[in-house]
Amino acid sequence: MNVSIAHVVGFIGAALMLSSYMMKSMLPLRIAALAACCFLVLYGYLAQAIPTLALYGVLIPINIKKTLQMRRLVKAIENARADTPVSEWLLPHMHPRTAKAGDTLWRKGDVATEMLYLEKGSLRLVEHGEVLKAGALVGEIGLFAPDNKRTLTLECAEDCVLYSLTADEMALLYYQNPRLGFHVMRLIVARLLRDAAVARASGPVPGTPADGATLQPPGNGTT
Repeated sequence: MNVSIAHVVGFIGAALMLSSYMMKSMLPLRIAALAACCFLVLYGYLAQAIPTLALYGVLIPINIKKTLQMRRLVKAIENARADTPVSEWLLPHMHPRTAKAGDTLWRKGDVATEMLYLEKGSLRLVEHGEVLKAGALVGEIGLFAPDNKRTLTLECAEDCVLYSLTADEMALLYYQNPRLGFHVMRLIVARLLRDAAVARASGPVPGTPADGATLQPPGNGTT
């Protein structure tokens, strides 16, 4: 009897795991994977399949953590107002790092592989001589440019604490919630409008828009 129940539980777990691989939305995928792990742990217990029990027992807390992170991201994006700084909901998914004064983070023409949030210190866009202060988000235009190339050189004007998000991680976050694309588009448009205003004030500036810090729309106080 126990063997029969174990098989039923195992097949349910296997079906849920298979369905999770076929889902396109990440939050339902994680929930299905979590449910599958629970059924497969129960199967491992009933069938005395210790490797199965151990494997899916370890995967349960991992899936719980990933599911909670995803729910927080979805909720943050859904609740984001038009003037909400992107760092408030993007920062938890970025990776901290430090850099020393004088370090070059990327050069003009480099392939864009990440975007950065400056928590402490200051950065300099070398070709423009522009200094970026804490709170700046920099490098997002390069990630979405057709050739994925940097348009300016970025270096540390002083010791910095930075948060990084790679292109692959950005794509994954977008896949988890397409609304992210809307907010990133707002950032890029705000940057391009700012560059256009600077160009009108100082005369034509050759080259493409700066792959520099994105300023949030007026009113949110973020630079």
